[in-house]
Amino acid sequence: MTTGRRSPKLVAAVLAFAVGAAGVAGTVRGQTLKTTARHAILIDASTEAVLFAKAADVPMPPASMSKLMTIDMVFERLKSGALSMDDKFLVSEKAWRMGGSKMFVKVGDRVSVQDLLRGIIVQSGNDACIVIAEGLSGSEDAFAEQMTRKAREIGLVNSTFRNATGWPADGHAMSARDLATLALRIIREFPQYYPIFKEISFTYNGIKQGNRNPLLYRNFGADGLKTGHTEASGYGLVASAERNGRRLVLVLNGLSSMRERSSESARLLDWGFRETATYALFRKGETVENAKVWLGMQPSVPLVIDRDLALTIPRAARSDMTVKVVYRDPLPAPIKAKTAVARLVVAVPGRPPLELPLMAGADVEQLGLFGRVNAAVRYLIWGSPG
Repeated sequence: MTTGRRSPKLVAAVLAFAVGAAGVAGTVRGQTLKTTARHAILIDASTEAVLFAKAADVPMPPASMSKLMTIDMVFERLKSGALSMDDKFLVSEKAWRMGGSKMFVKVGDRVSVQDLLRGIIVQSGNDACIVIAEGLSGSEDAFAEQMTRKAREIGLVNSTFRNATGWPADGHAMSARDLATLALRIIREFPQYYPIFKEISFTYNGIKQGNRNPLLYRNFGADGLKTGHTEASGYGLVASAERNGRRLVLVLNGLSSMRERSSESARLLDWGFRETATYALFRKGETVENAKVWLGMQPSVPLVIDRDLALTIPRAARSDMTVKVVYRDPLPAPIKAKTAVARLVVAVPGRPPLELPLMAGADVEQLGLFGRVNAAVRYLIWGSPG
């Protein structure tokens, strides 16, 4: 017989529904939040639950936000040891002449990777991007092709690059979801370099420029990542903020002004932190329930979860959560450890139930012939399944 068993621990621990961390990311349903941005996505970094989305998978002109891919290419080489912060690249005339935001490098100078990164991250220097592209790949076109190939490798399905800067070009596009995915990758894979994003200013060639991320100047928990603006894209921002150990990542694009970009990004992040929450329910290897065993050398077997389980939902939805451990009661011996013998079913109104396997936490051998006969007799007389 298949039954639904509810343990006291589960009832006490069920507080959310979108699974992350080796689980399945979800989308918070019933969102009433709106934004003036043309494209938007707000994600919980630990569970990758999508808290809000608007045209998140539509390719768009990303402007300077696509510099994150250029930065990622550099960070990866630094992490592997193929590049060092002290390495220097030659400034070409093309880089020097590049318009838009600039680091103000000079033709013929050799500039360190350390300075070029800050020129890109803090100052949004188009010239610095071209110096990096030419230094790493010989030409900006070749570097852009490598950016696109790398994007596919890391799961950016709606991103194509024509240059290293985000300068308007036919076919140069990213989606809001791809930008959020890239931001999460940078935060997770390159923690030793990520703090550069929260530096407020950088001075090069005697010229001091402030970081263009408006959230860094508030007591807000923000620590990155990148702004963008062109006439075609409008004003955009890839932002991340951390409060009380919880991190959110936000992408907005298509806003009408710097002021609107600042206010909308702050409003959406505040909403995410205020209206939703993430809770850790179980750690990998933790026992969720103990199931009775039929004709086994042991009377019960632990049911173990094989992954970390962290959940994200609107705070108001906590009371609507239901959780069941479903299995054949009792489980027949023999039972082999690490085999799936039960299911953890998490249900939230308006959303398909989430099912996760529970594994046997130990081997349970079957009783010998005499033991099985005794157990059968006890069952006939007393109704005990032991």
